[in-house]
Formats: sequence, C-alpha cells, structure tokens
Amino acid sequence: MKARTWVALGIIVLLAIGGIGLVASGRSPTRYAATGTGYVAHVVCSCRYVGNRDLASCKTDFEPGMEIVSVSDDPKARVVTAWVPLLAHATASYDPQFGCRLDAPKASRVP
Repeated sequence: MKARTWVALGIIVLLAIGGIGLVASGRSPTRYAATGTGYVAHVVCSCRYVGNRDLASCKTDFEPGMEIVSVSDDPKARVVTAWVPLLAHATASYDPQFGCRLDAPKASRVP
C-alpha cells in the first residue's frame, strides 16, 4: 500500500476510536453543539440588540471553542440564528420589554 493510503486509513481509525470514546463516555457531540448554538445565539442577540454593537464586534465575545458555530442576524425581525452544520441550531429573539430569549426548538416529526 502507498503511504498516502496508510495515512488515510490511520485518520479513519482515529476518528472511529474518538467517536466510540465519545459515545462510551456519554458525551454527545449533538448535545455540545446544541449548548454551543444556544449560547452563541443568546450572546449575539444581547450584544446586537441590548448592547447596540455590530455583528463583527459581537463575535469577539465568544468563549474559546465557539469558532465552529456560524451566526446569521435578521435586523428587521431582531432575530439571531446560530448553527453547527448537521448537528444543531438555535434562535434568539429580542423583545424590547424582556431582552433576548432563546426560542423553543421546533419539534421534529417522527414518521
């Protein structure tokens, strides 16, 4: 086998071991992603609509490890959405009376 094939095989094995380790320890990447997206949506919403800062400035408030979370902002609706592709998303809305709040996740339909 070529060295390139061995490297690819090694990477696959390491990823499989890491995935098995996460599952065995009870740590779910989906749960971490859900927590991270909720955190980012709420922080950015508060920063944008309570602190009146721009989106680029708000991204400096993220805790380490939140770089994987993407953010979109809808200034007209005053809604911030954060997501980790294929794992989780969260939305926070601004209410002038109560500030920012996380919106309840939509229930998925089970066939």
